[in-house]
Amino acid sequence: MPGKPVRIPGPDHPITITPTAGRVVVKVAGITIADSDAALTLQEANYAPVQYIPRAQVDMARLERSAHATYCPYKGDCSYFSIPAGGERGRNAVWSYEAPYAAVAAIDSYLAFYPDRVDSIEIIGP
Repeated sequence: MPGKPVRIPGPDHPITITPTAGRVVVKVAGITIADSDAALTLQEANYAPVQYIPRAQVDMARLERSAHATYCPYKGDCSYFSIPAGGERGRNAVWSYEAPYAAVAAIDSYLAFYPDRVDSIEIIGP
């Protein structure tokens, strides 16, 4: 069985990771799920920027690990979490690359949230 393809970001598919200016707050059902002053903004090709938040600044007790998994040839294997307080919309609402490829190693131990599966992802400040 052939292995998973591994691709390196470059001019045809750039990925940049930079510190987010300000605090990032994620809310679901009126509950603050994440509040971070150390988030990272990942910009990949022409996709919308994504806020990655350190696990230490996410209320992990409000998340439930999911069996869902995907693969990105640029970032690696991706695991998912659901947010029970969000009901059906909160299913697989959070993702994480728990062993990301070297090119995106900065997002190790970080989580990201689908904007349409939470009430808000707000950047406050700087």
